[in-house]
Amino acid sequence: MGKRYFCDYCDRSFQDSLHNRKKHLNGLQHLKAKKVWYDMFRDAATILVDEQNKRPCWKFLLIGQCDFGSKCRFSHMSGRDLQELSLQVEEERRAKEWPVDAVELPEVRLEDWLEKRAKRLSSAPSSRAEPARTAIFQYPIGWPPIQELPPSLRAPPPGGWPLQPSIQWG
Repeated sequence: MGKRYFCDYCDRSFQDSLHNRKKHLNGLQHLKAKKVWYDMFRDAATILVDEQNKRPCWKFLLIGQCDFGSKCRFSHMSGRDLQELSLQVEEERRAKEWPVDAVELPEVRLEDWLEKRAKRLSSAPSSRAEPARTAIFQYPIGWPPIQELPPSLRAPPPGGWPLQPSIQWG
């Protein structure tokens, strides 16, 4: 049957050959689908400039629906939408001018941190003094009886696995 090429932009596949791929990649449908894909990642300022330069789509404003959808050459944004978009652009611009790093943080020295850590560790109860608690092994619900389980899934013996003599592999 041969290899097939799948285009993520157009969501279709076809026989992969140099001629077919060139024809598809230079086709109008592919180029439009690729533009729509990359338009999803544009920043708000670029979208605002583009939408302000377009005339309004009267069919979309009257009916609320346009036959061309996202490929329409007219703007589908109302005056209120454009105003909200301009506010978003202004907020993004302010965020770039006043980054979070500009806020002055108190200067912390390494020596101070180490002293606090040493005090905290000395005042905390030692976990080494407590006897180690052994976890009780339980099989998951719905497993077959223990006798039917392979050795790799059986619980370890109460004292643990016996130590094997050191064997030289060779």
